[in-house]
Amino acid sequence: MRRLFWLAMGITIGALVVRKLSAAAERMTPGSIGRSLADGLRDLAEAIGDFGADVREAMAEREDELRAGTGLDAPLPTGDQVQLPGRQVGKHGAHAADS
Repeated sequence: MRRLFWLAMGITIGALVVRKLSAAAERMTPGSIGRSLADGLRDLAEAIGDFGADVREAMAEREDELRAGTGLDAPLPTGDQVQLPGRQVGKHGAHAADS
């Protein structure tokens, strides 16, 4: 009985080893390596694309913050609302410095 147990154990271990070696040999074939490399490059390209999308989104958010903070999105003033520093418009439309 003991010999039968060890014989069955040896056959089982041998079958497992053969399966593992066959799977490893299959992974080492040029076609399998090519597929693995292609899958890796595809994953890398997808990750780079996701990173670029995240960067563009963050840039747009930051640009909106900067525009709001600096007032770049505010409407432009009309001609009568614009006053240059150091010059004042008198009642008749002439500059005070010209009088």
